[in-house]
Amino acid sequence: MKINGLIFDMDGLMVDTEKLLTRFWREAAAFYGWNMTQEHVLGIRSLAGKYAGPKLQKEVAPDFDYAKVRLKRVELMNAYIAENGIEKKAGLDELIAYGKDSGLKLAVATATDNVRTKLYLESIGVYHHFDKIVCGNMVKSSKPDPDIYLTASAELGLPPAECVALEDSPNGIKSAKSAGCVPVFVPDLSQPDPETAGLMFACCETLAHVIPVIEELNR
Repeated sequence: MKINGLIFDMDGLMVDTEKLLTRFWREAAAFYGWNMTQEHVLGIRSLAGKYAGPKLQKEVAPDFDYAKVRLKRVELMNAYIAENGIEKKAGLDELIAYGKDSGLKLAVATATDNVRTKLYLESIGVYHHFDKIVCGNMVKSSKPDPDIYLTASAELGLPPAECVALEDSPNGIKSAKSAGCVPVFVPDLSQPDPETAGLMFACCETLAHVIPVIEELNR
């Protein structure tokens, strides 16, 4: 089936924020006396809060207060970004240009809320390129459930099978695969684990390397 749409995750895929999320999740947890490791943070990337909270109570501490720590993380990270800004990931401009030149429809499917999504994408100059933007607070159930990708593809007017879904996290790949999209992994903080490797269609070093994958699919 021909690929007619590209659906982009945001954090760690388009904007270089995953390293900041790791830092400030850990600092926020430490502020309240909990020890959150990098592995704990990686495990909740793109994971809906209803799943992340119980997961961290099991892995970090039974009394871990996800909502309280998350609010502190947001506070710390917002202060950092206000002073330092955020960086665009390699290959993003090239892939967007290719998509638009090829007549592909472009969407965002991110677990991040709509306010921060607009702020981040405007700050790196790409917000206006997307036909549709679907955020975690706009769907009933966020990643790893398929809702966000089902919604994004429907908003584009395309069946999921005609959409390449670009992700940097296992939870995102699960969401895209469950929705019926073509999941492509672009590593950020970690390489795909065996489960993720079994679900993804391809793994690309940067977003620019996605272009030949699309060309091969549409050959």
